Amino acid sequence: MTRIAVIGATGTIGQAVTEALAAGGASGVVAISRRVDAASLPPGVRAAQADLTQPESLDGALANVDAVFLVWTAPPDAAPAAIERIARHARRLVLLSAPYKTPHPFFQQPNPMAALQARIEGLIEASGVAWTFLRPGMFAANAIGWWASQIRKGDVVRWPYADAATAPIDERDIAAVAERVLQDDGHAGRDYVLTGPDSLTQAEQVKIIGEVLGRDVVLEEISPEQARTELPFPPVAMNMLLGAWRAAVGLPAFLTNDVAAITGRQPHTFREWVAWNVSAFRA
Repeated sequence: MTRIAVIGATGTIGQAVTEALAAGGASGVVAISRRVDAASLPPGVRAAQADLTQPESLDGALANVDAVFLVWTAPPDAAPAAIERIARHARRLVLLSAPYKTPHPFFQQPNPMAALQARIEGLIEASGVAWTFLRPGMFAANAIGWWASQIRKGDVVRWPYADAATAPIDERDIAAVAERVLQDDGHAGRDYVLTGPDSLTQAEQVKIIGEVLGRDVVLEEISPEQARTELPFPPVAMNMLLGAWRAAVGLPAFLTNDVAAITGRQPHTFREWVAWNVSAFRA
């Protein structure tokens, strides 16, 4: 029996991985977070509180654990001690990383998060633990944080770079890959770029949301300068996104077959993801 811990289990991806492991029949699953409510977890999953900035708190949570899925949510300075502590307990470590090595302009723009992920990856590689890095592209779930509030209020989404294409990936597909990689052999030393099945511009994604809702929802393109004043992003994140979207205009999104190769099925389409989350876009 492989005993698995999910660190960062209360976030969108960590929660999806925890649910996938439980649904797949994994035993001994531990959901670890600074604040985790046992009542919100699937049956059979144990809750454990720990903090990546306090590495000694991980010892009890990781006792007798074989594999760890890690979503890094702590400051960079906490990484060396936390990774060392995790490697004391686990034989296998699967990291939710980013596709910053992917040769596509969308992923090659200046990104402070890429430097953090590269540092964490280096620490993991040096730790001696068997590692696998998952590199999802654009999360489909971003559509909720980015567009849902505007769509709940009306039929127009004001947004920059309407023609920038991405391949949004459903968090259930990331979780399905993680569930297999955590339990199956043959993935050590590998990294996987995970994408949805379709290249869709931002305008096309907004249109699909409207179609699922039964409404005509359109993206009204605004300038980067307007985006900086209208959209609720910190300046560093806004600059990063604007640069990535600008670089993606006129190019198809980067697509891979890694989800299907690992899970044995095609990833969900963006339309399927919207249908699953349609309540988030309704007033």
